[in-house]
This record gives sequence, structure tokens and C-alpha cells, in this order.
Amino acid sequence: MINNPIIDTMLNRKSIRSYTDEMPSDEVIETIVRAGQQAPFASQLGSLLLTRGRENNPFKAPLFFIVCVDSYKWERIMARHNWTMIGDDMLLMLLGMQDAALMAGNMIIAAESLEMGSCFLGDIPFHSEEIIKDFKLPPRVFPMVGLAVGYPANDPPPRPRYPMEFMLFEDEYPELDDELIQRSMDVMDEGYQAQDYYSKLKAMIPLKGDREETFTYESYGWTEHICRKWGQTLFPPNLLQQFERCGFDLTRKYREE
Repeated sequence: MINNPIIDTMLNRKSIRSYTDEMPSDEVIETIVRAGQQAPFASQLGSLLLTRGRENNPFKAPLFFIVCVDSYKWERIMARHNWTMIGDDMLLMLLGMQDAALMAGNMIIAAESLEMGSCFLGDIPFHSEEIIKDFKLPPRVFPMVGLAVGYPANDPPPRPRYPMEFMLFEDEYPELDDELIQRSMDVMDEGYQAQDYYSKLKAMIPLKGDREETFTYESYGWTEHICRKWGQTLFPPNLLQQFERCGFDLTRKYREE
């Protein structure tokens, strides 16, 4: 592979869950946010909420951003031009999530380049009620993901990723034979097991129902962990309600049809 400082920064990224007391300066924060703004976008449908201070932030990180899909400020601009939003909220949310995710991706690389670490928190939408209250959010702003940022107190190794043959499909999607699937599973599972990732975090997801536990921390790997996430109900089944609470009706167009 080709190496340069930017590529090295990207390949060295990992989630950090332990931070020092050092508070990033305003200049550092502005740099990270401006780098985020410079990501590709559909309509700049992203906004950031920020909480400083370690005590109440996840992992006691000095900075905690909430990356939002924000149609409110765009619709305010539309009103200045005497336009009203008539677009489908489903499409708006799709493009808004692209905007917000690309912005968040730029931010973590900028933070890494400044010798900082970060960690995403994906359950933020299920806390929309308290976020709306705490930040006094207007309608049409949806908290999409959390991002803890700060100076790392430890230096874990980068986590494994799928092999290239299981990720890059040129010209057409291939037949995924069992051998390729198993090789790809082994890359992930053996990589995480070699780092004692789940045993250090005590992060084995309990089984529900009548499934018998056959894994130990020595045999438990990434693929079983993700299967348990998606094969069992771990999050509240009310995501549409979270969108509606924030002023987005994702099914209206389809009900009307």
C-alpha cells in the first residue's frame, strides 16, 4: 500500500474510551469543526451540539459532540427565498444522514491528526427527548450520533477489518462461497481475540430466549458479537417515534399514496 501522513492517520484510527484531563483549546475545536464542514454534502444538512467537561460526558471525554441532521436552519433559509419544504422526509433524512456522517468522518480524522482520539455512540437517537430538552432543539433537528473526543489516556491497536476480497467487488457482485465467508470471519474474530478485546471490556452480549451459551471470552469474537446485536432486540423498537418527536414524518408520503 501507499503510505503518507494522511493515510497513516486514517489507518491508525481506533475507538478511544479513556481520556486524559486535558481540555482541547478553542482553536483545536474550531479546527476539528471546520474540517468537518469541508466534507462533501448534499445541502449542508448537518449541525453539531457540543458539551465540554468530563463529568457528565461519555467515557469522561472532555468534548462530546452530537452530530445532527438539521433541516430547521435550511428551511429558515428557504423561507427567506419564499420557498416551503415539500420534499419527502425520507429522502431528506437519507441525504441529511449522508451530510452528517461525512462531516463526522472528517472530524475524527482531523482529531486524529491533532493527536486526539474519539469514539462514536450510535444509540443517541433513542435519547432524543432529553437532548431536545437539554439543548432546546427546535423541530426538524434530529440527533443522529454522538462523538466523544479528547486526548487518549491509552493507545490500543487499530481494530481488524474485513479482507479486501470481502470488501471490494469490481464490475459485479461475486458469489460469496462458504470458504470466503469463513476466511473473512476468521480475520475479524482472530484479530479481536488476539487483542483480548471483549474480555478486557467484559462485553459479551447475554443470550436471550432458549439459546445455550457455548462461547467463552477466549472463543467469543466480533462476528458472534455483531450477530447477537442484530439477532436479538437490543434497542427500543420505536425509531420512527424518535424521528416524529424531532419533527420528521418519514412515512407521510407513502401513507398519502
